Amino acid sequence: MIRIAFFGHDAADAAVRRRVRGFIDDGLGVTGFMMRRRDPGALDWDNIDLGETRDGALLQRVRQIFAGARLAAAARDKLAAADVIYARNLDMLACAFLAKRHAGLDTPVIYESLDVHRLLTRPDLVGTAMRWLERALLKRTASLVVSSPGFIRNHFERHYPGDYRAFIVENRLAPGADYGARACERKSAANDAARPLRLGWVGNLRCKRSLDLLCQLADQFPDRLEVHLHGQPARSEVPVFEPLIDARANMTYHGRYRAPEDLARIYEELDVVWAGDFMEAGYNSVWLLPNRIYEGGYYCTPSIAPAGTETAAWLEQHGCGFILEEPLERSLGELVEALIEDRAPITARAAALAQLPQETFIQLPGFLADVVQRSLMTGKAA
Repeated sequence: MIRIAFFGHDAADAAVRRRVRGFIDDGLGVTGFMMRRRDPGALDWDNIDLGETRDGALLQRVRQIFAGARLAAAARDKLAAADVIYARNLDMLACAFLAKRHAGLDTPVIYESLDVHRLLTRPDLVGTAMRWLERALLKRTASLVVSSPGFIRNHFERHYPGDYRAFIVENRLAPGADYGARACERKSAANDAARPLRLGWVGNLRCKRSLDLLCQLADQFPDRLEVHLHGQPARSEVPVFEPLIDARANMTYHGRYRAPEDLARIYEELDVVWAGDFMEAGYNSVWLLPNRIYEGGYYCTPSIAPAGTETAAWLEQHGCGFILEEPLERSLGELVEALIEDRAPITARAAALAQLPQETFIQLPGFLADVVQRSLMTGKAA
């Protein structure tokens, strides 16, 4: 059995947990070396706590990279038992290489770039320094894992051609969990036009423009639209959150949720899902493929995305969503008004989602294990 030392930025993060669960389901052993941004609660894996970090606190996170590396090296027996180190995001990649140095190990490292941070896209000396660091570490890794081809095309191939071997691992649902029936028949049936349209925003609620757009919609259709928000707001990006929701009777914030336990309940109660993101407009927000298109797709809940994004291209490729041109302040309202009057387009797209194979939304068993094994076949150690 291949053993993985997983360096994660937040042991409580749903995406981190999904990746660990995917490794375990594929028969790989996992020991976590993880930081935390809140109490992670019960964990499904043996975990070495690397300390607490805070959203938006860049200097504190940099200091914690060095402190976390020392903590990881102090657990040398567990770190040395790993066949490969899997580091999620650039800060944890740096932490992993420092821990290797402190512990005197030559374990190969896989780098997963979940997001291309805004610092890496800056044209100034700060951006240049950050890209120099990423390139220096990237050249020493066994492989690179990204969740969207947009990251390869727009960032890695542009800045580091020839310095990496890439695998695309989309943000699909892990194969080992029970997600329940897809319930597409209910979604494909005629929607009840007598009730308000239900639009959801699910996941990492980190985009102020998205929140503003949804508030505007709620004001525009106070009696005919319900906006449901599920997840964790990023306070550094959306400092005013609950007061905006509380001020609107047709907006509801349901708080954090458990995945996969709560996914069926969330998506089956929604008609459409908002899949736009502008936190890093023009860069990461354009290139990413969010979790919600896979989660919602499994439960036959169509997504709405801005044109010109990787998300819109994915929806267009699969014929299963709504794509809007700027200005969204107008086009989103026009779409919602049309869907309130006639739910048939939702029914049609739900039916299209129902026709897609399940592996479009759920990762195939053994896929992650294959990525790790192929990485190790030509892996570098440094």
